[in-house]
Amino acid sequence: MKEHTKLAIKEWTESIIIAVILALFIRTFVVQAFKIPSGSMIPTFQVGDRIFVNKFIYGAKIPLLNANLPALRQPKRGDIVVFISPDAPKKDFVKRLIAVGGEKVEIKDGKILVNGKIVEEPSSIRSVYYYNGGDYGKEGQIIDVPKDSYFVLGDNSASSRDSRFWGFVPKKNLLGKVIVIYWPIHRMKTIN
Repeated sequence: MKEHTKLAIKEWTESIIIAVILALFIRTFVVQAFKIPSGSMIPTFQVGDRIFVNKFIYGAKIPLLNANLPALRQPKRGDIVVFISPDAPKKDFVKRLIAVGGEKVEIKDGKILVNGKIVEEPSSIRSVYYYNGGDYGKEGQIIDVPKDSYFVLGDNSASSRDSRFWGFVPKKNLLGKVIVIYWPIHRMKTIN
């Protein structure tokens, strides 16, 4: 009877260790859950929405090595991204990617202009009225996005601290792309 108990404890311990390692691997390299803390992305996200973020699409970070896995694709205009805030490094932010390194961006009459042309696609950018403000979003100001950086804005631009105020998101701060709202159940949907 004693041998049977020892064997059962050993099997349970091994199972728990494997489950923890698998969960850490998935959270580090594949998908991570986040909670929306503010209204800066209304109407896309509501305060309290819980989302999953695809971490491998842009090349997940390899802890302790200062390296990344190969990316499936590069971030593009319209993606909703999660990143480490350049303004508050202990916080993760969720915003919409507006422009990538090498592009010129301007906010004019509520519209986004990239390289002098009004952004028509994706419609998720075209349908939002963006307010001017901050050091990087003044009326008539054309902003050059540095290489390996991104310009991001909240969909609720009247209530969003974003690139207009603190500048650019370095590529190294990017954590992943939002793929789904999983909670609350009545708001469950995929995010394109």
